[in-house]
Amino acid sequence: MYENSSFEATLAAAAEEDAGLLGELKGAFGQSLRYQVDLLSRARCDGNWLVAAQRIRGLAASFHATELLHLADTALQSAPGDPVIIRELQDFLAQSGFA
Repeated sequence: MYENSSFEATLAAAAEEDAGLLGELKGAFGQSLRYQVDLLSRARCDGNWLVAAQRIRGLAASFHATELLHLADTALQSAPGDPVIIRELQDFLAQSGFA
């Protein structure tokens, strides 16, 4: 299940009282995450898979998205094209409202 308390707290701290900035941060995070998950889903070689998984991990770490961090770590240990982790990341996008 999607756990967002650390993520939401990080965004709230960054945006302070600016609701517009909060929306922009969420939008930028979601757009970047969707892009990286798409790249990961199309990667078939180790290099492309590794780069996309590392970028997802970097996003997760930067925004304290602990569940996403776990998924990225799983992707880093998975073989390129692994349908299980791709589906889990796509489910994360859908459950978190970024799909």
